[in-house]
Amino acid sequence: MRIRSVLALLGEIVALLGLTLFAPAVVALYEGTPLRPFLIPLIISLIVGIFLRSLDKDPQIDIKEAFLLVSLAWLTVAGVGALPYILSGRSSLANPVNALFESMSGFTTTGATVLNDFSAPSRAILFWRQLTQWLGGVGIVVLAIAILPRLSVGGAELMSLEAPGPQLQRLTPHIRQTARIFWGIYTGLTLLETAVLTLLHYLGLAPRMTIYMALVHSFTTMSTGGFSPLALSIEAFSPAVQWVVIIFMILAGANFALFWYLLRGDFRMVRNEEFRWYLILLMLLSIFLTPMLMEQFGFSVGTAFRQALFQVTSIVTTTGYATMNFALWSLPAQFVLFLGMFVGGSSGSTAGSIKVIRWIVGVKAVWRELFYSFRPDAIKVIKLGKNVIDERSVRGVLAFMVLYFLIFLVSSLVVVLNGTTIGRPMPLADAMSAVAATLGNIGPGIGTVGPMANYLIFPTSTRILMIILMWLGRLEVITVLVLFTRHYWKD
Repeated sequence: MRIRSVLALLGEIVALLGLTLFAPAVVALYEGTPLRPFLIPLIISLIVGIFLRSLDKDPQIDIKEAFLLVSLAWLTVAGVGALPYILSGRSSLANPVNALFESMSGFTTTGATVLNDFSAPSRAILFWRQLTQWLGGVGIVVLAIAILPRLSVGGAELMSLEAPGPQLQRLTPHIRQTARIFWGIYTGLTLLETAVLTLLHYLGLAPRMTIYMALVHSFTTMSTGGFSPLALSIEAFSPAVQWVVIIFMILAGANFALFWYLLRGDFRMVRNEEFRWYLILLMLLSIFLTPMLMEQFGFSVGTAFRQALFQVTSIVTTTGYATMNFALWSLPAQFVLFLGMFVGGSSGSTAGSIKVIRWIVGVKAVWRELFYSFRPDAIKVIKLGKNVIDERSVRGVLAFMVLYFLIFLVSSLVVVLNGTTIGRPMPLADAMSAVAATLGNIGPGIGTVGPMANYLIFPTSTRILMIILMWLGRLEVITVLVLFTRHYWKD
């Protein structure tokens, strides 16, 4: 185990993260609010980062070290990201556990919040809150495209069928080149959304969508994060804004490797099986919900479909935005959204949860077992498009799904047994919803933790559990759990 190399690369990440604190510091300087919450973490992260980087002048890692680096990186950046909240000394975010919760939720692009008063933090703190999700989204795209597929984590190696990145044998310039390509795509889409939303403002179609609001909401749309500096989220904006956000949420939940091919004039996105099913599921769930909303709220067909499509897209892509309080929907309508929490976006995207590609492979594996029950001597392979999926990948997908649901069920039980801060028993549906929302990096849940609520109702121990769940879910579960096996630490 090359511990020095892992720490050196971790130091590089910490130092780079420290530099990003200049952005909210500039906002604080412009607004005339204290610079201390950003300058102190900036100095600390640069000192620690430079020291760690000096431990190995030429860090080289293999797949084994990559597990440790990836897991430590998300824990470390969440810790650094929590410092501005603590040092600001304002709002519910000043509590260390709450600060770590909000920071982990930001960098894992979950969107669950413990902020109960949006007027309490300064604009600079709210800007940092938005920026953490955008930075987390950059890391997730690189992780999903260039790292996880090479680790053969829970079926994530299926991404290698689409990803143009190299094999992870050493941390070579080729990996860095892959990261730069997808960083460019991600940044380009963020700027495009910012421009479109700003244009709507100047056309008079979005009075509240200033350039600042366009930028910070683009940060959390493309990262499928869902944080907003407004308590009402996207409900505060016009239908034109909501339609634009829907489009970019769909793009953010798609496989970024397909955009890379598209830029090269390769239109394989059209014939990609996962992408087709991703769009089909979004449409089917939205169409199913539309008459329910028409009946309950008296919406027109157009309004009901927009509301349904927005909420479904937000939940499936694990963005967590809302245009209405779906905690007030009928039970059947809420149940549709609850099911959507377990779908997820495409592999190689910023979306969380199980992801469409695993459902496709999992369903095909079950169908094959049914086929074998009456044709035991037959040989039947599983394909994605024209590509044959090897049996190791199939087993990985099934193992991931079993682990995911096992963690979900055990964690739900823990949350129920822990109760709430107001001393009453936690309803099972609310507990399961909150666990699904944090493990799947979705953000808002159903009922008590709906889109207009926060996670402060839970006791400190439950919030700590949910910090761990966000970390586990973001790193595909197995990436973290493998560190706790005896064999991992053996030569």
